[in-house]
Amino acid sequence: MATRAEDLQLDGYQYGWHDDVTPVFEPKKGLSREVVAEISEMKNEPTWMRDMRLKAYERFLRMPTPTWGANISDIDFDDIYYFVRSTEEQANSWEDLPQEIRETYDKLGIPEAEKQRLIAGVAAQYESEVVYHKVREDLEAQGVIFVDTDTGLREHEDVIREHFGTVIPPADNKLAALNTAVWSGGSFIVVPEGVHIDIPLQAYFRINQQSMGQFERTLIIAEPGSYVHYVEGCTAPIYSSDSLHSAVVELIAKPGSRLRYTTIQNWSPNVYNLVTKRAAAYEDATVEWIDGNIGSKVTMKYPSVHMMGRGATGEVMSVAFAGDGQHQDAGAKMIHHAPDTKSNIVSKSVAQGTGRTSYRGQVAIHEGANRVKSNVVCDALLLDEHARSDTYPYMNIEEEDAQIGHEASVSKVGEEQLFYMQSRGIEEPEALAMIVRGFVEPISKELPMEYSVELNRLISLSMEGSVG
Repeated sequence: MATRAEDLQLDGYQYGWHDDVTPVFEPKKGLSREVVAEISEMKNEPTWMRDMRLKAYERFLRMPTPTWGANISDIDFDDIYYFVRSTEEQANSWEDLPQEIRETYDKLGIPEAEKQRLIAGVAAQYESEVVYHKVREDLEAQGVIFVDTDTGLREHEDVIREHFGTVIPPADNKLAALNTAVWSGGSFIVVPEGVHIDIPLQAYFRINQQSMGQFERTLIIAEPGSYVHYVEGCTAPIYSSDSLHSAVVELIAKPGSRLRYTTIQNWSPNVYNLVTKRAAAYEDATVEWIDGNIGSKVTMKYPSVHMMGRGATGEVMSVAFAGDGQHQDAGAKMIHHAPDTKSNIVSKSVAQGTGRTSYRGQVAIHEGANRVKSNVVCDALLLDEHARSDTYPYMNIEEEDAQIGHEASVSKVGEEQLFYMQSRGIEEPEALAMIVRGFVEPISKELPMEYSVELNRLISLSMEGSVG
């Protein structure tokens, strides 16, 4: 009995609507030196940031488009809006937002989550800029900074200048250069020494306009002994033309701190999701990436941790789903620079129809990084005979006392499994969904409850086909 793609319907997508919002500013399509300078001028940025943008633009022009991963050769960089301003100023309350934008976030449930205090702070980015931002007063009183990165540049320029581009330099790759040239929005967070934020900070990113490029820039600094959990979600409408989401995320975990970054990206199937995420973890610090990738046309994303100090720990737990015509090329990188460091990678992927998933990972143990422990587990589940999964593990080990583990598996939903469940009164569609939910359970259990429920809902099936 073959598993039919039309039965599982995991690639259903309920956020495909768009709103009739008229931007207050929109440059012409395409990328040029003038567009880059105009973005900086619109934001009234300091000269050093404008110069960094322009140098990054020149690097972007010189650097080749990556050909080693998913196919992104169809991206037309001249058919993209690089900056769209939807409101005149950031709102202080949901009621202050334009009605059309407010209705978007009402549909997405963001205000309700804030009302129920499910989050310690919230940022809502619409197109290129954060249109609403709020943080709990008690956290502000402890010195926590949680603002959009544009505000961070205006109000904390010295901190931004010291750290911006130090974890991911503009010349790191072509898409990082592009982001540095045209970045807008994102989150800037500083958690003071010893402060533990007990409830996650949350950001939500929405693309609304056709042929839109969203290039948020996030920088999070966890001072010694602090703890923070940052959660982000993403959606976009379905259009006939493609959109581009190309973010850069830099994390700095100072000695003894713990920083957890959770992403549930549920983009529409016309979005290229090309993201560079990297963390620097210092002595006894822990960085955890919890990553979910669903729906985009192409994803290329490999969260990484550079363990810079003795005793640092890095972990990546990711799940990816690829439906018909989609390619989720995801994975992780763990770079051990210091002794007594540990890393763990758990990757789960599901492919349906003609979907393709790829695990692309790297573990590097540099000379002098003694007594390192690292473990990699990547499992793939194929739901259709035409689905495909690939594994590309890379390891560079320069110390003989390293303890390294790697295991990979590819499995299909078996007829015996389905027969067993159906014989106990479970219909085939629900049986399939139960199998998938059990497969990704090691990841979903690491999410905050409401996000775990959302992830399971996204990969579940109902007879009405309402999943997505």
